[in-house]
Amino acid sequence: MVEAVDGERREARRSAPWWAWLCTILGSVLIVLSGGALVGAEALSVRYEGAVGKADLFGDQAAGTQTRRQEITGPLNILLVGIDPREPETPPLADSIMIMHVPESFDQAYLFSLPRDLIVDIPRFEKADFSGGQDRLNAAMSYGSRVSGKNPDAARGFELLAMTIAKYTGIERFDAGVIINFNGFKKIVDAMGGVTMHIERDVVSEHRKPDGTHREGNPYGEGYIGPQAEYKKGTQHLNGWQALDYVRQRYPRNGVPDADYGRQRHQQQFVKAMVDQAFSRDVVTNPLKLDAVLRAAGKSLIFNGRGNDVVDFGFALRGVRSDSIQTVKLPGGGVGMGSNYQGERLEPIAEEFFAAVRAEGVAQFLLEHPELVNKEP
Repeated sequence: MVEAVDGERREARRSAPWWAWLCTILGSVLIVLSGGALVGAEALSVRYEGAVGKADLFGDQAAGTQTRRQEITGPLNILLVGIDPREPETPPLADSIMIMHVPESFDQAYLFSLPRDLIVDIPRFEKADFSGGQDRLNAAMSYGSRVSGKNPDAARGFELLAMTIAKYTGIERFDAGVIINFNGFKKIVDAMGGVTMHIERDVVSEHRKPDGTHREGNPYGEGYIGPQAEYKKGTQHLNGWQALDYVRQRYPRNGVPDADYGRQRHQQQFVKAMVDQAFSRDVVTNPLKLDAVLRAAGKSLIFNGRGNDVVDFGFALRGVRSDSIQTVKLPGGGVGMGSNYQGERLEPIAEEFFAAVRAEGVAQFLLEHPELVNKEP
């Protein structure tokens, strides 16, 4: 079986050049690999596979589990996490958390987000001397990344985050995981030549001026002062810093009335726009641009496919395009207000959705609950 898979994989590199592993995230970004005709795809895939960061994101190697390449079959659950660039000695936080569910048929994909401030039970994690407890979801990565006497390890933090999400959702296993650094996100978008997307409402930036420089801190209190970058309703072409800035806005004062849930929706919308751009002729038929995108992605991602590499997943998901990616909104709300704000809780229907994911019944569930489907802007 492995020999057959290897043969298919080699043939795919020659005849169906791959591309695009989507980076979310959540920021994050998700680029689903595969695509149209391109001279030199074999060399590009080898270069990318060698350049992309690899790490034991699920603790398989540490547990002595022998992961090896095998045929990729559905259903699949892929965990994508975006993190802020921080000082090397500062534990990372999961700023954007997405899950991509691919049914057994491989003809559809469902993308949903979890609030970073979701109140969850984080399990005990002896590797980081963490005894467990209740906290916000994004803290799980910080707790898990701690290494005595050394700088924090984002891969180990991802492991605890995945364990926490598995416990919360009941999704027992993730088939692949991706960490993307937000600085890398900007470089990928710029290497593509920017991304065109439809912006659903006027949004102004909390952090950036119209020229992309940072706004100054308010000397008389919290927040920032000075002119703000604006993102007008309608079809807009965003460069790297604009894309990252837009998908991070989450306050009503900036034009996002539904706070973090609106930000999640904007991130999901951008993911689909990025997939369209990744598969556009402007990218896949331009060897220089494609090579630049692959190199930028390779420097920005940490990937673990539990025995299969990023090209294997690209070949398996070659039929997934933006029009077959359904974005899902999980309703919820804040716990506490003002200075007593504790975090977020999802409504009970979210548990029903997770059960549908586990039972391979998402399509039928969304037919019965169309209010969970994000409408196209």
